[in-house]
Amino acid sequence: MTSAALVERDTIDRVLREALARGGQFAEVFCEDKTTSSAFMDQRRVEELSNSHERGAGIRVVLGETTGFAHTSDLSERGLLEAARTASSIARSGGAAGSATALGDLAMHPVRAQVAPSDVPKERRVELLEAADEAARSVGAAVTQVQVGVGDSRRRILVANSEGTLADDDLVRTRLNVICVASGDTGMQTGYEPIAKTSGFEVFEREDVPSIARKAARQAITKLEARPAPTGEMPVVLAGGSGGILFHEACGHGLEADAILKEASVYAGRVGELVASPLVTLVDDGTMDLEWGALAIDDEGRPAARNVLIENGVLTDYMWDWLQSHKDGRGSSGNGRRESYRCLPLVRMTNTFLLAGTEDPDEIVAQTPYGIYVAQLSGGQVNTATGDFTFGTSEAYLIEDGKITAPLRDCQLIGNGPEILSRVDAVGTDFAMTPGTCGKDGQSVPVGCGQATMRVSGMTVGGTAA
Repeated sequence: MTSAALVERDTIDRVLREALARGGQFAEVFCEDKTTSSAFMDQRRVEELSNSHERGAGIRVVLGETTGFAHTSDLSERGLLEAARTASSIARSGGAAGSATALGDLAMHPVRAQVAPSDVPKERRVELLEAADEAARSVGAAVTQVQVGVGDSRRRILVANSEGTLADDDLVRTRLNVICVASGDTGMQTGYEPIAKTSGFEVFEREDVPSIARKAARQAITKLEARPAPTGEMPVVLAGGSGGILFHEACGHGLEADAILKEASVYAGRVGELVASPLVTLVDDGTMDLEWGALAIDDEGRPAARNVLIENGVLTDYMWDWLQSHKDGRGSSGNGRRESYRCLPLVRMTNTFLLAGTEDPDEIVAQTPYGIYVAQLSGGQVNTATGDFTFGTSEAYLIEDGKITAPLRDCQLIGNGPEILSRVDAVGTDFAMTPGTCGKDGQSVPVGCGQATMRVSGMTVGGTAA
């Protein structure tokens, strides 16, 4: 897979100069070309085979506390210059023209996918859908509905700014989702499993699609026998990979520098303090090969990095984009991300996870006399200013006498991020990642979340049992 530059270097030079012509401290050009394909099967019928393509550029001009931004779908020099003038007019001060550092050598990051989405025939996509559907239904007659979707995207970007940055990236992401519905005397229950990697279609040579489908089906069937969850504070064991979203939401967003500088985070001003159990080391890492939040550069042209946020319980740093780091007089951590060229970048997570520990996962359960075992979380809500959160479970079990026993109906986990981090008293060796989509200020970006099996000594469970 090869590609030509989205915009010529000389054109970028002229656009940056035009963006600064009316006064400005910083100018940036972000160009994007994105293609997506998807196929969807519901009840053994292929309901959708679609493709889309979009391309354009966003131009940002910063002057003091004012940001001018304009976007265009016209990547010609004329279209880019017009957008540059618009962005400049929003931010301008009427002063002398700003200056731009000469662009450096292009930092190229060619596509890493081995099998390009464009090389995959529709028949191959349909074969994947049929294989997953058949595997899910083979688990039992209780499976009454199966939905399977497969999709991919190729996103090429070029980023240049007045500080001399010139970099591009070419990312392919591929995903498959299986949703199963099981029906029984107690009603209907749902199971869900994904495969999602920053990779081409070669991902399906490494991942076992039928196995994923059967797992989703078994989850739905098992939940037919679920009993009401208990209510109250009790130990909660999070299965490897399952609890990453909790820490992404309950802690990660509070460690993003925009919340910190606004003092809208419970972690503001606490670098160097003990904010978690010594067993907790929290990392955000955009360099994790193949994971859903992987990237070579962020959407401001900064190389992806591995950033340790909490180390052995001590808060060490926050996540930074260009704007927040400029305000604080430091460098970006490679966390400037945007949904598309139509959006301004925001400080965002990439792959956020807790490092694995040293304990046997089975022993963690065995040493828990009573509690909840969470195999899969669903969505939740977090107040970053206080750290308070509520998360739902989509697959959970009772722990009795150190053994996983009865499946439980969906329940709520309620707590406070810093408090929960301080209550982590066991971390296993079975590290795993889970793909997700993170929403912030109306923008969605792909992220990864992860951790090993771990126990929180006490968490409030909002169940339905009397």
